[in-house]
Amino acid sequence: MIILGTIPKGYIMALTASTMVTLGTQAPEFSLPDVVSGKTISLSNYKSQPLLVMFICQHCPFVKHIKGELALLGKDYSNTDLGIVAISANDAERYPDDAPESLKAMAVELNIQYPVCYDESQEVAKAYTAACTPDFFLFDAEHKLIYRGQLDDSRPSNNEPVTGRDLRAAINSVLAGKEIIGDQKPSIGCNIKWKPGNEPNYFG
Repeated sequence: MIILGTIPKGYIMALTASTMVTLGTQAPEFSLPDVVSGKTISLSNYKSQPLLVMFICQHCPFVKHIKGELALLGKDYSNTDLGIVAISANDAERYPDDAPESLKAMAVELNIQYPVCYDESQEVAKAYTAACTPDFFLFDAEHKLIYRGQLDDSRPSNNEPVTGRDLRAAINSVLAGKEIIGDQKPSIGCNIKWKPGNEPNYFG
């Protein structure tokens, strides 16, 4: 869903919200290259693990706003059962700052401790109904969707601190074997930069 709202000065982008796909949806398969190691990362790498799938990119101001928290998530949950994978699907031809080499530089700079993958065909982003950067999808150990939406209430245009509160609460619940309670709010960010003619049909 594309919405109206305030974006940081100097940026002209479509402000977009998560599609909020139905809870209980099975995680779609994926097989993508990690921009740092070059290894192929697949859903099967996370068999019987809770899994957080994040759609991010390098140039988006909404992602830059939370980049420190994205790195902390990997560090804070490194000794748990949680698997984490980040995926960028932006059209690198039109947005070269989101090309694999730029994603690799970002991952190295932030010392990100989970795979950062590039979805060149954009088919994985479509399968997950990803809409914006950032967009978060949390699956249980059976890879059924249990949380989708925002990291927290912080945005580049407000004064709310970046805490990861909403997403961390969901992660902590699944790791403790508890039900996720409370409203799930859509993430809001820049629209995924689809290749010309490749925009998915789930925007209506």
